[in-house]
Amino acid sequence: MNKKRIIRTVLILIAALGFSALIAWVQVNGYRTSEGPAIQVLSDQTNTSKPEKTVAGTSVGGPFTLTDHRGNIFTDANLRGQYTLIYFGFTFCPAICPTELQKMTAALKQAAPASDKILPVFITIDPDRDTQDVMAKYVAQFRDNMVGLYGTQAQIDAVLKAYRIYARKVQDPAMTEYTMDHSSYIYFMGPDGDLIGIYGVNSTPSEIASAIREAIPQP
Repeated sequence: MNKKRIIRTVLILIAALGFSALIAWVQVNGYRTSEGPAIQVLSDQTNTSKPEKTVAGTSVGGPFTLTDHRGNIFTDANLRGQYTLIYFGFTFCPAICPTELQKMTAALKQAAPASDKILPVFITIDPDRDTQDVMAKYVAQFRDNMVGLYGTQAQIDAVLKAYRIYARKVQDPAMTEYTMDHSSYIYFMGPDGDLIGIYGVNSTPSEIASAIREAIPQP
């Protein structure tokens, strides 16, 4: 084998190894969906302390100030000390949002009585249309204690950033009303604001209910 052929063979091997490393990185670090940024839930199973869980390698949650469907100021401090299930969507959503909120409701029903300690929260991504009155009527369709949160565009942008939620207004010339393109995930948060689990459209109520029972031991 001549020198040029040896060099070419070495370069091919290097390229193959690089491609294999890229595939491995994608498998470990999550993937990008058509709905938004890469999503990943990480947990250090070998750590004896409480696992840290993140989305796309970044912690989830943080300070925010919104208004609830009763007209009261509602901040991240209102979530402290209790477990929460949080979903981001909009009331004009034709299918995905009501389906996911129904899933949340079904999971809470299945997980009773552990779910009695959970506050279900719906945060709008469409502040232009989702006013207090609209939110109040909407959350009442799902669960008595569900809290609907809305705010100014700046306030919504801040909470979307904190929870790594993708949302974008879409205006189709064929439609009289705009719609919203957004990521669809149910967040299960702990009393200290830590992420316990994240559930997409393929998750089932039973899976969420099982996680609730595991996280909230009953006497």
